[in-house]
Amino acid sequence: MFLYERQAYATCAPGSVAGIDEAGRGPLAGPVVVAAVILPPESEFKLAVADSKTLHAVQLEKLAYALRQTLGLRYAIVECCARRIDEINILAATQLAMRQAARLMLPQIELALVDGLPVKDFPVPARFLVKGDRLSASIAAASILAKTHRDRLMLRLHELYPQYGFDRHKGYATAAHLAALEHFGPCPAHRRSFAPVARIISPPPEQLSFDFS
Repeated sequence: MFLYERQAYATCAPGSVAGIDEAGRGPLAGPVVVAAVILPPESEFKLAVADSKTLHAVQLEKLAYALRQTLGLRYAIVECCARRIDEINILAATQLAMRQAARLMLPQIELALVDGLPVKDFPVPARFLVKGDRLSASIAAASILAKTHRDRLMLRLHELYPQYGFDRHKGYATAAHLAALEHFGPCPAHRRSFAPVARIISPPPEQLSFDFS
């Protein structure tokens, strides 16, 4: 998991390589969250980080707490709300948050290891790694911090809008969430540009049928 960090430190100063990842691109509600993480040297980092999607909730919270307590680790977290996602689309919102997270790590950051495809106009030199959260310890750590931060935000939204069950599905399009959307309509945390929400707001016109027999 430190292969890409080792490669980077051949030309970068120690403590200058950040992993960047997001959480929450797919849900129908809530923000997209991006984390950037600079890990301490490999010899001093003892946590077994992994792609957040492979970990259950208890493991995630334990690792997130341990990461935040790790001496020498630095991180930044950026949120992009549902309204902004609707204004510029989810891809642009995610990339905007990634650029902002990288800027927050300046001046320490010399290189970013970013999960996913290239992001235009990235503010620092970067290497983009598809499935990077499975390849890089820094990106995996970022995925854990982003995921747990977003999950906590969704629990807060559940307190405001308990009828949708955000505490269970975290905004994803489960059957229970879609049924609640149909019954209650969207709340301010829903992404109105996403098709399942948009259909409820502006359902397609009913097609009439005529019997000409």
